[in-house]
Amino acid sequence: MFKKTPITTACVTVLSLSGVAQAGFDSFVIREGGGNPPTIQPNNAYVPGATEFIISVGGMKAALGSNDINGITIADITELSITRHDDTTRFAAGSGPAVAPYFNMWVTDGGGNYAVIANEPSNGAFQPLFTSNVDGSKTYDLDYNDLSNKVAKVFETPGWNTNSSWVHTLFGSDPLTFADVATLQIAPPPPSYIQNGANGVGSGAPDILGTEVAYGFNWVFGDTQTNYVSGQEGYVVSNANAVPEPASLALLSMGGLALIRRR
Repeated sequence: MFKKTPITTACVTVLSLSGVAQAGFDSFVIREGGGNPPTIQPNNAYVPGATEFIISVGGMKAALGSNDINGITIADITELSITRHDDTTRFAAGSGPAVAPYFNMWVTDGGGNYAVIANEPSNGAFQPLFTSNVDGSKTYDLDYNDLSNKVAKVFETPGWNTNSSWVHTLFGSDPLTFADVATLQIAPPPPSYIQNGANGVGSGAPDILGTEVAYGFNWVFGDTQTNYVSGQEGYVVSNANAVPEPASLALLSMGGLALIRRR
């Protein structure tokens, strides 16, 4: 049985003249399926230090989460990247498990409202962004320009599915693009916000099962239905990263929103 405590990924965030940063990610369970949690385990069959997420039934959900780009806006994203090593040809082309993971970002308007902004990788517009490497692996390597004209989904806030959430009030009805929501700040809510039923946060929201501690940016594995079940072998991933543009990185460092997390 997987212990419901985050597994810490050893990684250091640095500020350099080039503005390059390496985000630190923790693996965690979001939701069980049929009373059983997803399996999260090391997998060194492809590369050292990879992580395997086995999603065996619908409803299971897990993630790699990072707080290292909290405080920036969506428009300030320089890079969102992750490499997947398991054989994706075992799934139907373009299906959820063939193009996973997807990402969730907790965002806020700065006035006490929070929501999750997500991509939808089974959307054909995202699939060309998942590129093949010579060793057979596949990589998402995205920046804001890649995302700007793609559909952004809104979740985990009242009214998200009726175009009446605070996000829709600010920016208009669906379909929204990432350009529409570019000014929203990446920031997770506190557990007390998630636990308050009035805020419309569901069991599939990217937060740690049992504690409701949330991360600002998340690579997500699994889903409510069976459309992201991996089976055995699971999703095997490495090199997860989330990077702000250099100017934002410097502002975060100087402003006290520390990018360096003590392990």
